[in-house]
Amino acid sequence: MHRGGGGGTIRVLNVAEKPSVAKSVSEILSRRSGGMQSRPGRSQYNRIFEFNYTIGGQACHMSVTSVTGHLMELEFEERFRRWHSCDPADLFQAPVRKFVPQDKQAIKQTLEEESRKCHWLVLWLDCDREGENIAYEVVEVCTGANRNLNIFRARFSALIDREIHEAVQHLGRPNKLFADAVDARQEIDLRIGASFTRFQTMLLKDAFVIDIAADDRNLVLSYGPCQFPTLGFIVERFWEIQAHEPEEFWTINCTHTSDEGTASFVWIRGHLFDYTSAVTTYEMCVEEPMATVQNVRNQEKLKYPPYPLSTVELQKRASRYFRMSSEHTMKVAEELYQAGFISYPRTETDSFSPNTDLHTIVREQMPHPVWGEYAQRLLNPEARLWRNPSNGGHDDKAHPPIHPTKFSAGENNWSQDHKKLYELIVRHFLACCSQPAVGAETTVEIDIAGEQFNASGRVVLALLLLTADPNEISNFIDAKQRYGFSCLHR
Repeated sequence: MHRGGGGGTIRVLNVAEKPSVAKSVSEILSRRSGGMQSRPGRSQYNRIFEFNYTIGGQACHMSVTSVTGHLMELEFEERFRRWHSCDPADLFQAPVRKFVPQDKQAIKQTLEEESRKCHWLVLWLDCDREGENIAYEVVEVCTGANRNLNIFRARFSALIDREIHEAVQHLGRPNKLFADAVDARQEIDLRIGASFTRFQTMLLKDAFVIDIAADDRNLVLSYGPCQFPTLGFIVERFWEIQAHEPEEFWTINCTHTSDEGTASFVWIRGHLFDYTSAVTTYEMCVEEPMATVQNVRNQEKLKYPPYPLSTVELQKRASRYFRMSSEHTMKVAEELYQAGFISYPRTETDSFSPNTDLHTIVREQMPHPVWGEYAQRLLNPEARLWRNPSNGGHDDKAHPPIHPTKFSAGENNWSQDHKKLYELIVRHFLACCSQPAVGAETTVEIDIAGEQFNASGRVVLALLLLTADPNEISNFIDAKQRYGFSCLHR
């Protein structure tokens, strides 16, 4: 399947999405051949790494270089680019073209020069639609210089030895449909954004007292096909808040203090908007303050493990626990990914493939001083702690959920944010593979002067804490048996 260079050594050009990924892939693959050599490309930021490797029994000479994201840009043809060259509505049918901008010409020259010397082109772009689109930009440049290239796609989700060797030994083909989907989205964004920006800028220029020079793009009323509607939602919500007229209401609080603490009871009515009725009810309770317990309900409650981690959920948890912004969270996650410690951090998938070796991922965490013991117990069949992760129902068909790919006790050059985010991802993964926590909820209903109140609390029976002592579960059970359900736990 992979032959294409005669009976001798096949020369393979490998292209990654960024220089750091090209270097990591080269370091991993070249270890089997004793190391690699590095030389500069036409771009000072995109070096070329060379080494020997064997793919499917075929000897190969590997050259690995990179782009820096998208190689091409989409723009209207020159005659439509000036603001007054046409009616803004004409931009919906105006011809567009993709081209390599001036700042990417050096990368293009490197790809052309290396392509002429090679038999294969292996694309190591990110395995999502955007990466597939960049892959076809690379293909267009390389095949323009060498039409005889045999083109392959390497699919991987983590920069670790296992994934990279697996990817290069099972090369596939790029997906043109994914690339076309991105082209369509880019063209829609360009046409809508350009036409509406020109239209509203020229229409409202007098109202905002701005002078539109022919090519002065700084003085514009910009319209973004995604951002502008989102801004509309925000403004609409702001107007709703401003228009809200608050209305006073009253509620009655009831507490009971004992040696074990204070329990707060909630009024069944919730609240009343009529002040006189609320005061009358309150005075009735004050005059007859004796509370009568009418009902005590006990029931078991399970706290199920979370779904495997997606990008949105990672951002939510990092914001909630660490007060990290979404942008900073993804920057730190990207750096952890490029260093090989976590899987690709941009994914909508929240369910693991049945083929994923989850036990191996857990086993790699066993040396850790904090959660290593728990990882070991998780793999012990006698402990009966293992539970296959739940299926969250989302799969982007590109990447698995975010999970740890390599053990780390905290690298010396890591910031606190790197350590916290890595720990969050590891703990979340271990929690996904664990049994639910078990608790007992007690609800007490009382009556005071005919008014109903209730309070509820939970006592933990089995909690699978990553730092828990093996005897902790039995301690909880002992506490439950000792105190029963008569006491309230807040």
